[in-house]
Amino acid sequence: MMKKITILGSSGSIGAQILDIVSKMKNYVRVEGLAVGSNIKLLKSQIKKFRPLAVSIGSQSDAQILKQWCKSNDVKTNIYSGEEGLEKLATLPDVSMVFASVVGSVGLRSVIAAIKAKKDVAIANKESLVMAGSFIMNLAEENGISVLPVDSEHSAIFQCCGGEKKSQIKKILLTASGGPFYKYNKDFSKITVEQALDHPTWKMGKKITIDSATLMNKGLEAIEASILFGVPIDKIEIVIHPQSIVHSMVEYVDGSVVAQLSNPDMRLPIQYALTYPERVSSSVKSLNFAEIGKLEFYKPDFNKFPCLKLAYYAAKKGHTLPAVMSAANETAVAAFLNKEVKFTDIAKIVGKTVYAHKISKDMLLNTFFAADSWARQYAKKLVNKISLVVPKGDSIWAL
Repeated sequence: MMKKITILGSSGSIGAQILDIVSKMKNYVRVEGLAVGSNIKLLKSQIKKFRPLAVSIGSQSDAQILKQWCKSNDVKTNIYSGEEGLEKLATLPDVSMVFASVVGSVGLRSVIAAIKAKKDVAIANKESLVMAGSFIMNLAEENGISVLPVDSEHSAIFQCCGGEKKSQIKKILLTASGGPFYKYNKDFSKITVEQALDHPTWKMGKKITIDSATLMNKGLEAIEASILFGVPIDKIEIVIHPQSIVHSMVEYVDGSVVAQLSNPDMRLPIQYALTYPERVSSSVKSLNFAEIGKLEFYKPDFNKFPCLKLAYYAAKKGHTLPAVMSAANETAVAAFLNKEVKFTDIAKIVGKTVYAHKISKDMLLNTFFAADSWARQYAKKLVNKISLVVPKGDSIWAL
């Protein structure tokens, strides 16, 4: 049976790889919906190739340009825009799976809309789970749909868990490449945008690449793993693994450790989410263990990478704090990419925002959006001020 899907975030690296897989599985998958932020040129080429039923783009003005282009080229595709457009695409009647790969918290409403419309969600948008993970997972259970991980690490954990009970998991070992700076011994405040974007293993979007450089990405993934697999944050251990061959591991109470290994290629976890519970042949290169020779593992330095401390702190406090941390990080990373702040200011901005937040235990969806909005405004003020001296005795920095 033909599986019909929507891809939210088709202009990003994940979206491009999903479409690459789809183009090789035309008898199995059809793309019904595509959404991008602003890359109208790329979206036009995707419309030509995949002929989706509907597409969405960030601004109304770009949507008008697309409508005129479709009319001129006799293309029968419905055009939407903004967050409403994302929600419209997430709820297309014939779609059975929505790939959520929009970067940032902007993707949350569309994920919720997809779940309410009883669509399975393949999630590559970690910010949504960090922001309102418990809400999302409870809603998915109520609607009887699956939330399938697309990140290589979470896909690995998902595959390692099999049919085992949560109570039998002793801990999750979440692997990290370490990014470009895990062995860096120079002044971190001098790190340039270009250096931070030079990831040694993965080709990703700019925001996630900076998160990998600060190791915030791994902190977000630890929170995401806690939510997806119902495991307390204290049972999630981060391990630096430069080869990126072991994508994550699960240790059980009897001492057994189950690992998922493959060459570092995002097409594998994407395809597994697409075909689950079946496995089909892929173009991913097989491992040659003799060529690999050795696999290395190290403990991360939480003092060198304070964003990891902040992520674990936010996860332990819970409620609205993870949403605040994630939103502040988005703001700080954007400022660093714009060369408004230093690399080391990212953690300072996030830390001061987290420290200033008054946690709300009200678990309504609007509470999370309010916390997100407050954090962005507060972090932006810090960016503008850039007098980021952390008070002595600040509990976050004393972790």
